[in-house]
Amino acid sequence: MTDTILILDFGSQYTQLIARRVRELKVFSLIEPCTVSVSRIKQLKPKGIILSGGPYSVYEKGAPKLSKEIVRLGIPVLGICYGMQSIVKMSGGRVQEASRREYGRAPMYIDNHDDLFFTMPAKMISWMSHADKVLELPKGFKRLAHTVNTAYAAVGLPKKKIYGVQFHPEVVHTEGGLQIISNFLFRICECFANWQLEDYITQQIGEIRAQVKKKKVICGLSGGVDSSTLSVLIHKAIGRNLKCIFIDNGVLRRGEVKNVIKVFRKNFKMDLHFVDAASLFLKRLKGVIDPEEKRRIIGHTFIEVFEQEAKKITHAEYLAQGTLYPDVIESIPFFGGPTSKIKSHHNVGGLPARMHLKLIEPFRTLFKDEVREIAKLLGLPEEIIHRHPFPGPGLAVRIVGEVTKERLRILQASDILLENIIRNRKLYRELWQSFCVLLPLKSVGVMGDKRTYEFVIAIRAVTSMDGMTADWGKIPYEVLGEISNTIINRVRGVNRVVLDISSKPPATIEWE
Repeated sequence: MTDTILILDFGSQYTQLIARRVRELKVFSLIEPCTVSVSRIKQLKPKGIILSGGPYSVYEKGAPKLSKEIVRLGIPVLGICYGMQSIVKMSGGRVQEASRREYGRAPMYIDNHDDLFFTMPAKMISWMSHADKVLELPKGFKRLAHTVNTAYAAVGLPKKKIYGVQFHPEVVHTEGGLQIISNFLFRICECFANWQLEDYITQQIGEIRAQVKKKKVICGLSGGVDSSTLSVLIHKAIGRNLKCIFIDNGVLRRGEVKNVIKVFRKNFKMDLHFVDAASLFLKRLKGVIDPEEKRRIIGHTFIEVFEQEAKKITHAEYLAQGTLYPDVIESIPFFGGPTSKIKSHHNVGGLPARMHLKLIEPFRTLFKDEVREIAKLLGLPEEIIHRHPFPGPGLAVRIVGEVTKERLRILQASDILLENIIRNRKLYRELWQSFCVLLPLKSVGVMGDKRTYEFVIAIRAVTSMDGMTADWGKIPYEVLGEISNTIINRVRGVNRVVLDISSKPPATIEWE
C-alpha cells in the first residue's frame, strides 16, 4: 500500500510546491483545506501531516485555525511558517508581530540535529517570508534552529513528533530544504518511498477497464501532452472503444492538424474523429477585439461542435478529460477554505451535464511533470512529451485585437520559424514557452529602397518550473538576430520584431 502525506492548505502560494517536493521523494501527497474534518483525515490514513504557510496572522480576527483534534491523532505533524505559528498558538505559546520582518535568504544556525535536521550542517541558508514571530514556546517544545532575527526558526515536540519551521524548506532557495523534508518523511513519519508512476499506470488501466467494461469513452484530443497522454493511456485499457474527437478551431499552429492525425491514427491506430470547424470559429470571431470575449466564443463554439460530433457516437457513456491536480486546486477554493480561487479551468466541472456522460479523469491527482513522465513511459514521441504549453483558445489570444485570416497567416508563419530556430539552436528544452505575438499596430520600415508600413511581431520566451511564476528567457543575442532577420525576410507583412522581457508577475506569460 502506498504511503500518503497529507498537506493542509492555509492559503500559501507554495502549497502545491510542498506536494511536489514530497512526490519527488517518491511518497504520495494530497492537499486538503485546513478546514478538513478529522473523519476525512482518518479515512485518508496519512503517515504524516504538513501544515502550509499562509497570508494571515494567527492572532488576527477570522484567521484560519488549526484544530486541536488534528495534532491529537498521533500522526506526525510539520508546520511551515503560518503552520508553525498555528501549532505554537494552539499549544499555548505566544506569537506576535515582529519588530523586524524577515524576507528572503537568512543564515540559520542548527541547535538540534536529532531528527528534523539529521545530517544537516551547523549553518545553512534558509528562505524566510514572515512578519510575525514566536515569542514564547509552549510547554515541552524545544528550539531546534535560530537566525539572528528569529530566536525560534525551528521548534519541536519530539516525543509527540510535532515540528515547526519558520522558513520554507520547499523552495529551492533553502539549502538542504529537500533533505529536511526527507528527514520528516523517512526519519520521523517512517514512510516508504513507494510512489511509482509505473504502478500508477497499471492501476489506472485496470480501474478504467473495470469501470468501462465494453462501453465507449469519448475524449477530446488537442495534440497537447495532457490530452495525448490521456488518450494513449485509455487506448491501452479499452482499445477501439475509445473514440477521440479532434476539432480544428482555425487558430491552431501551422501543421498541427496533419501532425495530430499522423501520430494518433497512423502510429497509435486510434479511432480519431476529425472535425474541420475552422471557418465556423473564424466567422464567429470576426470583429471581436476583447480577449475575454474571444475566449468565451471559442469555448462555447468548441462545446457546441464537440456535442454535435459526440452525438454521432452510439453507446458512449463516458467522457475522458485530462484534468490535472493544479486545475482542481486552483479552480475550487476548497468550499470556503482560505485559498482564493485563482482561475476557472475548462476541465474542472466537465462539459455541460446535458451530455449525460460520466467523467473519467485519471490525472486528477497528478502534476504536469508527472504526466510528462507517464507520456514517456507510454512511448509517446518526444515532440509531444516536451511540447511547450499551448493555450486553449490557441493563436486567437496571441493575435492582439481582431482575428482575421491574414493576421492568422502572418502569426502562423512567424511562429513556425521561431520554433524551428529555437529547436535547431538546442534551446527548446531550456525554455518553458517560446512563441510569437502579433501586435495590433504597424510601423514604418524600408525594404528594397521602398517605404513599408507593416505589422510588428513580439517574441515571448520564458523560463519556469510550473508556469505559476516565470522569468523572461535569456536567448543569446546572435539567436535573437537570427530570429528577427528570418521572420522579417520570410514573412510577408512583418517589418519589425521586438522582444518581451517581462517576468510573471507582474505580467502574465500570454498577452491576452
